[in-house]
Amino acid sequence: MRRMTMGALVLLAGLAQAAVAGEVGHIKTAKGGVLIVRGGQEIAASAGTVLHQADRVVTTADGAAGITFMDNSLLSLGPDSMLDISHFSFDAKDQPDGLEATLHRGTLSAVSGKIVARTPEAMRIKTPTTVLGVRGTEFFVKVTNPEPVK
Repeated sequence: MRRMTMGALVLLAGLAQAAVAGEVGHIKTAKGGVLIVRGGQEIAASAGTVLHQADRVVTTADGAAGITFMDNSLLSLGPDSMLDISHFSFDAKDQPDGLEATLHRGTLSAVSGKIVARTPEAMRIKTPTTVLGVRGTEFFVKVTNPEPVK
C-alpha cells in the first residue's frame, strides 16, 4: 500500500509540473471586472487564475487586479487598465531571465522580484510613449489618453 501511495504522489507531482509548465504567474487578487484575453478568448479572472506568456489582463471601470509572477514580482492594475504580458522567463535553461509587459492604458504599480535582484536590467515595462527599464524595486506608472489598441 505504501508503494502505491508513493507512486501516486510521484505521478501527481509530475502531472502538476506539466500543468504549470506554461505558467508565468497568477492572479493574486481580483476585484470587480477582471478579464484575461488568451488566444482571442476572454476568460473571467479571479484569485488563482493562471497567467501565461502573451496573455492580456484587462480591468473594467470597477476592476483591479494583483498579479504575482513566478519570481515573486508583483504588479497591481487599477481600474480601466490593459496590460500585455509580452515576455517572462525565470530560471530557464535556454533563455535569460526577463519580464517585459506593455501597459496600454490605466495604472500599474510594481514591486520587482528576483529577476531584478539577479539581473537589474531584466524588467521592462512599455507604454504607448515610453519604455521603463526597471532597476529599482518599486514604481508606479499611469497611461492617460491612450491610443486605440488592437
